[in-house]
Amino acid sequence: MSTPAVILAAGASKRLGRPKQLVEMSGEALLHRAARIALLACDPVLVVLGFEAERMQAVLRDLPVQCLRNLEWEEGMASSLRVAASALPLDARAAVFLVCDQPALDGELLARILRLHRDHPGKRIASAYSGARGIPALFPSTDFDALLQLRGDRGARGLLGQGEVLEVPFPGGEQDLDRPEDLLRLQGR
Repeated sequence: MSTPAVILAAGASKRLGRPKQLVEMSGEALLHRAARIALLACDPVLVVLGFEAERMQAVLRDLPVQCLRNLEWEEGMASSLRVAASALPLDARAAVFLVCDQPALDGELLARILRLHRDHPGKRIASAYSGARGIPALFPSTDFDALLQLRGDRGARGLLGQGEVLEVPFPGGEQDLDRPEDLLRLQGR
């Protein structure tokens, strides 16, 4: 049985001043890139959209992903996690959650997370970078109800600080795209 992936891409990228999902890296929109990489390891791939959802969905039209609409996207990350958790396949034993603005993301990282999950089913698995745990992260199905309870602009980071969490090193995971200077750094890559 394959593990689903969820790409959280509903935000408006206010600090950046433009939709980060559409920023291109090597000629490919970051949202398309994240979905393409997720498809290498996971099935199905769910993409949570909110801000300018139609525009984002158009970027994904050539990929076999399922787009979910988050009508409450302005609340923040928790609303997207709730949308995703409620749409996961009933037989899913876990799900990998990721975002599109980590340029260092690759298929090998997702493969390492999934291998660790096969060896340790039922455990939370987080990417480790800059002395912290973050995404991409795998949550077992026992966490799905907790994801449905989240509120506000906090993601699931709190869950990654509770109980036993396995870690997968993610060099470069701290590099994301939130501010204009991050965009300049990405373009200079």
